[in-house]
Amino acid sequence: MLTTHRKQQILSILKRKGQVIAKEVSQSMGVSEDTIRRDLREMAQEGLLQRVHGGALPASPAVADFAGRELITTEGKVAIGRAAAQMIRPGQVVILDGGTTARQVARHVPLDLKATIVTHSPTIALELVNHPDIEVILIGGRMFKHSVVAVGAAAIEAIARIRADICFIGVTGIHPQAGLSTGDLEEAHVKRALIGSAAETYVLVSAEKLNAASPYVIVPTADVAGIIVEPGIADEALTPYERAGLTVIRA
Repeated sequence: MLTTHRKQQILSILKRKGQVIAKEVSQSMGVSEDTIRRDLREMAQEGLLQRVHGGALPASPAVADFAGRELITTEGKVAIGRAAAQMIRPGQVVILDGGTTARQVARHVPLDLKATIVTHSPTIALELVNHPDIEVILIGGRMFKHSVVAVGAAAIEAIARIRADICFIGVTGIHPQAGLSTGDLEEAHVKRALIGSAAETYVLVSAEKLNAASPYVIVPTADVAGIIVEPGIADEALTPYERAGLTVIRA
């Protein structure tokens, strides 16, 4: 079988099953596992998938920087932001992650809401300047310009001193087995700290991030309370999360 044909079949399996197991694919194609692993390495270098132990998962396409993602803000992200903002109750301490979907959460916070919002994103903080009864706590650190958020030891230390009621977190990928992931190691550490400082966490999930994986794991899906997804996501794509005990909120 030609290499191009094998790779096309691998992509077909990935699309149909949501994962590729190297041993199973090698047996079905009649080639060695080494051959399949080489194919997977090459495809990962091309950004076609994310390699994991024993095989591969769909790669998250959410790799553009903040400015690029702002240009392609979709109605789905707006809907997610609106749904998340409606979950905030008066008097709560809320952790709000950075990113374009989280920015939609901030934009939909009611002007008369009285609450405290903790964020490591200056763009989120600026969105809340004109909310008279929102106390904003801005976490500092080294600026990660790709996502316009603070990262590093100083940020993690400050986050550890917060005890929030709820956290809304952004990711570049979420998968039932691979968990929550992102494309930068330091950002993964900060997101893990944010989740650890809240009583419950909800993941903001636009369509391209669902059932996808990035190189750096944040936490397993079991460590969050639920996900907020954009309208139009097929029920079968969400069933594994519901079976795992997560609350699935359809925006």
